[in-house]
Amino acid sequence: MQSLNFPPPIYNNYIPTPQKANPFLFRNRRDQTHRFPPLLLAAKHDLALNDDEDTGGAVAPLPEGLRREVMPRHVAVIMDGNARWARQRGFLEASAGHEAGGRSLRELVELCCEWGIRILTVFAFSYDNWTRPKVEVVFLIRLFEKMLRSELDNFMRNGIRVSTIGDSSSYSGKYDVVQACRNIAQKVKDGAVQMEDIDESLLEQELETNCAQYPCPDLLIRTSGEHRISNFLLWQLAYTELFFAEALWPDFGKAEFIEALASYQQRQRRYGGRRRS
Repeated sequence: MQSLNFPPPIYNNYIPTPQKANPFLFRNRRDQTHRFPPLLLAAKHDLALNDDEDTGGAVAPLPEGLRREVMPRHVAVIMDGNARWARQRGFLEASAGHEAGGRSLRELVELCCEWGIRILTVFAFSYDNWTRPKVEVVFLIRLFEKMLRSELDNFMRNGIRVSTIGDSSSYSGKYDVVQACRNIAQKVKDGAVQMEDIDESLLEQELETNCAQYPCPDLLIRTSGEHRISNFLLWQLAYTELFFAEALWPDFGKAEFIEALASYQQRQRRYGGRRRS
């Protein structure tokens, strides 16, 4: 775990660790990263568990209607709607919505731990978000740092590991693919890689999000009723199941999460193949 040097945006993953009852990895993606250490924003030290690793400790019973054998391993969330939530309640600044959104994130982390979801990836701040008012950007960065500091002891106590993936800029799914191609091109130029060696696996290894070590999301949830992925994990979402929630992010809680998981469990994932009869 690293100390927070420069608070960035957040992209987080939680993965259970062997010796704790609620083992998880909290890691950050380039989308929300500045090459700074951990946070509900995470950073670049990859700490995932293998499927055969024991999650250690009992997992809480699932809500009625959910089945453990078809729970997603990796859930990604686009946390959208904080500013609209604040406006609807008469707040002059979006900061009230961001603070409320932080509470929703804490609840989601707890539910993932309780229900055995191994990875949680959260998209909170993209490259395009730098165009927002400076006061809002500064508030977000300070909020990320505040959340990290306040939750650090809790993470350690519950076996949650924090890791950040990314560079010193905000995340862009398009740029992630571009920089991976550049890295491979340079290796070809240097003679370290042959043209015939270039395949999907090699490109994945060059992505800032490094899906070679971490599974691609099984389920993507976007809140606020918007139906788009907004330049988030463009490569990794190829076969991800999508769920669009009408609730604004600060209103997204346990009931809404159960609805998303129930929808996911009713689907038959074909990965490009035909539906089984």
